[in-house]
Amino acid sequence: MTVVHCAPVAPVIGDHDGNRRRVLTAIGSAVAAGAQVIVLPELATCGYAFTDVAEARAAGIAADDPLFADWSRAAGPAVVVGGFAELGDDGELYNSAAMVDASGVLAVYRKTHLWDREKLLFRPGDSAPPIVHTGHGRIGLLICYDLEFPEVTRNLAERGAELIAAPVNWPLVDRPDGEHPPETVIAMAAARTNRLCFAICDRSGTERDITWTGGSTTITADGWPQGPIADLDLSLSRNKWLSPHNHALNDRRLSF
Repeated sequence: MTVVHCAPVAPVIGDHDGNRRRVLTAIGSAVAAGAQVIVLPELATCGYAFTDVAEARAAGIAADDPLFADWSRAAGPAVVVGGFAELGDDGELYNSAAMVDASGVLAVYRKTHLWDREKLLFRPGDSAPPIVHTGHGRIGLLICYDLEFPEVTRNLAERGAELIAAPVNWPLVDRPDGEHPPETVIAMAAARTNRLCFAICDRSGTERDITWTGGSTTITADGWPQGPIADLDLSLSRNKWLSPHNHALNDRRLSF
């Protein structure tokens, strides 16, 4: 079993030092509680609701920023995944996520599917989401809106991911009383159809004019949500057999 903690933080736009402390406190608390995989929200280092490109760029950091050495030291035996605004070597700004452990930065992924006003602030990434073979399983990276494209989650399943770690910022939308957020329903379906575990860390509260869903959750390979902290059996992600005669990936018929 792998102990997975989704660790929400509430960054404040413009408060760079405060955001660093908030993230390190969240990582430290999760490690102290026994977490082996820790997932932070999208843009956890800086906040989300930027007014313009200038404000967003002011929050940007490079993928080799010393901040990630701080994450690495705080991670201890755990793997940490969290979102940040990345200033690329090409001068562009990306909505990115870093995966870090005690050895340093393991991977950086640039969000490929930008939501709403993100298209005015960020450049979309153009590389496939990475899968990293860590001491706690084969972890794939996605960010928020990426989860809503079945081709993307299927691609990670086909490439051998055992857990998809996804920093997200889900704006609250209307839904019937008692129902899961629609984004959670999509992730549950993706988990079940791909036989693949998920860890999704969302924001809560409000930021400027956005109210967040607070939808942090882990999801088993059977598609059942477990809440923001859970022991996940990632070995189930390696078994795609649904019955003695049915395989989640091999049964697809794409020749028509």
